Amino acid sequence: MFVYTHIAIQIVLVIRTLLRPHREPASRIAWIVVILAVPVVGIVAYLLLGETNVGRRRVERRRKVQAALPDFTDIPGGAAAIKSATQHERHAPLFKVGHSISGFAPVGGNNATLMADSDTTITTMIRDIDAAQHSVHLLFYIWLPDANGRRVAEAVMRAAQRGVTVRAMVDDLGSRSMVKHPLWAEMAAAGVKQAQALKIGNLFFRALVGRIDLRNHRKIVVIDNQITYCGSQNCADAAFLPKAKYAPWVDAVMRFEGPIARQNQLLFASDWMAEVDEDLSALLMQPLPDPQPGFTAQVIAEGPTDRPSSAPEMFASLMYAARRELIVTTPYYVPVDSLQSALRAAANRGVNVTLILPARNDDFAVGAAARSYYDDLITAGVKIYEYRPGLLHTKSVTMDAEVTLIGSANMDCRSFALNFENNILLCDAEITTAMRARQMDYLLNSNQITAKHVESWPWYQRLWNNALAVVGPVL
Repeated sequence: MFVYTHIAIQIVLVIRTLLRPHREPASRIAWIVVILAVPVVGIVAYLLLGETNVGRRRVERRRKVQAALPDFTDIPGGAAAIKSATQHERHAPLFKVGHSISGFAPVGGNNATLMADSDTTITTMIRDIDAAQHSVHLLFYIWLPDANGRRVAEAVMRAAQRGVTVRAMVDDLGSRSMVKHPLWAEMAAAGVKQAQALKIGNLFFRALVGRIDLRNHRKIVVIDNQITYCGSQNCADAAFLPKAKYAPWVDAVMRFEGPIARQNQLLFASDWMAEVDEDLSALLMQPLPDPQPGFTAQVIAEGPTDRPSSAPEMFASLMYAARRELIVTTPYYVPVDSLQSALRAAANRGVNVTLILPARNDDFAVGAAARSYYDDLITAGVKIYEYRPGLLHTKSVTMDAEVTLIGSANMDCRSFALNFENNILLCDAEITTAMRARQMDYLLNSNQITAKHVESWPWYQRLWNNALAVVGPVL
């Protein structure tokens, strides 16, 4: 009886997998393999993790919040910021793709500085928090109660105690150690407003109403509506004690000033108001300063409640737009087919394409799956490098030394379908040159992986890599 019941459930789930909308064929195949090949466990895995389901109430609340937020053009000075946006005609389609994803138009008059390293990022952030006059907003996927995490916590407590409105938001899973730490309670006692994104609560109930592993992976800091930070770094030491053996974690973060800060503020507000009954409209509607000289930029945010395949579309658009050079850094490379094809196509048409990944990945399965794609990429002419000194956590794309995409999104199925992510697309030769120089620094500490290296891998390593790539969409 058990056998027949098990088979019946498998058939039902396979049919459901095939009927689910907005799912890549590779994802369907991966889940079918898991359901059929792993008795009982495969069924349980699909029921818990097989469908992108945030929960009906959360989706409805997010949609209501989005509808209530002001449009950027409604903000005094917003239309002028959009009008001041200028970029080369051939880059305009990239910003149209970005606009179609999260609704933000490109805005002009921005300036940015690429932070030197993780500790410099934290130090500069604290300096800005200490200088804040009105508001400080922070959102981190991971906020640890380590040295840097405590330094930021102390800075926001100082700000709150002198009358600055501070809102601190963390992902409930990624920052669970911070939420349970006395430091989190100290922040609340000091007057810091707090929120936990995508609270898990009771594990059994959470699994019934939505996936546990859909997370808010964003990293956003906005100060006084004028300064914002964007990049890959969580609020933690580079040593990253939970996974210290992979340290240091190597990140890249940019500090921005200009209208782009207000777009990040709108994004923060959408996440905050989805979890907290507090209307931030008055803050969002503060007039923007008159347009100043600066480059064009755009916030691109996506998540499981947004249009499917939006992140791959943005990455692929950059790859197809490249004419001379494309440099990509990501810690996790488990692409959808369209992204792998876009990288190969860029190299095949003569673009100098470089992909930099960590040599040692903190997720062994993702690291192995990524290597299954090397042969096709190298055959097309893509240069692949593996970074040695630590875990290269930077998520960046530079194109033709003119355009940069930086933020929190990885090039894997989790970022594409399961995480809420934030990035900034910008068009500026100076800041792109700085980002490209950082990428070149990574190359100096990397080993190039050639066709000979791939051919020398023993058959069991290639079997392992390819087997994990089959279930890559599940990873």
